[in-house]
Amino acid sequence: MAKWRSAAVAAALGLGLIGMDSSRPLAETPAPERLGWTAAGLDRAFDYAKSLPTDSLVIVTDGVAVRSTGDLTRRYDVHSVRKALLSAVVGQHLGSGPRQIELEATLADLGIDDQPGPLTPNQRQAKVLHLIKSVSGINHLAAATAGMQPDVDKRLGRNENVPGTIWAYSNWDYNALTTVFEQRTSLSVHEAFKRGIAERIGMQDLARDSTYYIHEPELSRHRAAMFWMSARDLVRFGQLYLAKGNWQGEQTLPAEWVERITKDVTATGIDGLRAGHSYLWWVPAPDTGLPSGTFWAAGLGFQALFVVPAWRTVIVHQANTRPFLLRALAMASEEKIGLGAAIEKLIQYCVDPANAATDFCRNDRFIVPREFAQLMSLIVQARAK
Repeated sequence: MAKWRSAAVAAALGLGLIGMDSSRPLAETPAPERLGWTAAGLDRAFDYAKSLPTDSLVIVTDGVAVRSTGDLTRRYDVHSVRKALLSAVVGQHLGSGPRQIELEATLADLGIDDQPGPLTPNQRQAKVLHLIKSVSGINHLAAATAGMQPDVDKRLGRNENVPGTIWAYSNWDYNALTTVFEQRTSLSVHEAFKRGIAERIGMQDLARDSTYYIHEPELSRHRAAMFWMSARDLVRFGQLYLAKGNWQGEQTLPAEWVERITKDVTATGIDGLRAGHSYLWWVPAPDTGLPSGTFWAAGLGFQALFVVPAWRTVIVHQANTRPFLLRALAMASEEKIGLGAAIEKLIQYCVDPANAATDFCRNDRFIVPREFAQLMSLIVQARAK
C-alpha cells in the first residue's frame, strides 16, 4: 500500500487508485496536514457523519484518501448523480457526423416527441443544448420524478415557454436526453459509460446490473437510465474531472467539455450548495466556503460527488436509500398517496423527536438538507487555513 500513499500531486491525479486491493478500504495518509487538512477538523466532520445514516464518506486529495469511513467497494443507487454520468458520455460523442450528437440540433430535427401528451411545434424547437442545461422550458410528466414535479410546475407553469429562457430541474429534459443519446449513438448509456469511461479509468465495481431503467409509460415514453456505483469508482470519475478529462495521458473527456461546467453556469435561485447548475452538475455559492471552481453531482438521499479543483480534492458521500424507499413505497400503496408524498411523510416522521431514536430512523432515514449542509460545512472547516 506504500505506492498508494506516495501518489504524486498533479501527474498522478489519475493514478492514485490503480492497483488498490479491492478487498480493503482506501489507505489513508498518516498526516492529513501534508495535504492541507487538519486532523481535528476531520475528526469533527467524520464524527458528525457517523451520527447520520451515512454509509460511506471519503475525501481524496492528490490521489490519497485523507480520511474515509464505510465500505467503499459497495455499490449504492446513486439516483440523480446519474445525470453527471450521462453528461460525460454526451460530451464524448459531440459532433455532426453519424453516431454523434449535435448540441444545436432541435428535438424536431431529431424526431423526438412524447406520448402521452405530444410536444407542441414550439416545444420541439428546444435544442439538445437546452436539455443538458435544463432550460428546455418543457413541462411534461416524466419517469423517476418522485416529488420534483411541484417545483417544475412552479417554475415553468402550464403554458408554453420559449426554449432556452427558464431553468427548471426537470427529469423530462434528462430522460429525453437519454433517448437522444441512445438513438443517435446506437449505444445504451451503460455500454457507452462502460466502454468510454469505466474501462478507461479502471473502475472496479461497474457490472452489467449496475445500470437499470425506470420506465413509466403512462407518463412519458422516455426512460431514466439509473446507476449503482461504489464510492471508489465515483472517486475515479471525480479524478477524471480534476485532470480535465485526461487520464494517464489519454484525453478521455474533451477538456473543453469539463471547462464548460464552471464557465457556463445558470443561476437556480436556490441558496447554498445548489446556487448554480451547469451541464447536469451543481455549482455551490461562495458562502458555502467551497472554493470557486467547485462543482458536484447530487442524488436522492444526498448521494454526492464533489470535485474541488482548488483543493485537488474529490469528496464522495453515499447512503443506502433502499430500506427507506421500500417503506415509502409500501406507505404510498397502503395510504393511496404519491411516492413523493410518502417520502416527505417518512422524513417528517423521523424528524419528530419521539421517533428519532427508533432503529429505522437512526439507520435508514433520509438525511435532510440542513444536516448535509452541516456536514459539508464541517468538511470545509477541516481544510487547513
